[in-house]
Amino acid sequence: MSRLAYWGRPWVVFDATNKQHRRWFAEFQKYHTWGHCPVRFVVDEQGELLSSIQQQLIEYYVSKEFKERNESKEIRPQRKPRKKHVPA
Repeated sequence: MSRLAYWGRPWVVFDATNKQHRRWFAEFQKYHTWGHCPVRFVVDEQGELLSSIQQQLIEYYVSKEFKERNESKEIRPQRKPRKKHVPA
């Protein structure tokens, strides 16, 4: 093993549910560099790092948004439209 492996930042699998991971990615988006990030991210599936992280974040926020809406609103049957009163 290379000596650089001991001095480098640790490898971490990106997790969209981890608030700190999302914060580090937001900093990357702001500064366009991983220099402020204390870890190096990897992703489980093969592919490009940034697109994989973005896909995970999309899935996380979409599921969070629609989960909250479904739990907070009861599904009610729709009313039949009223007949308009037409004067004779």
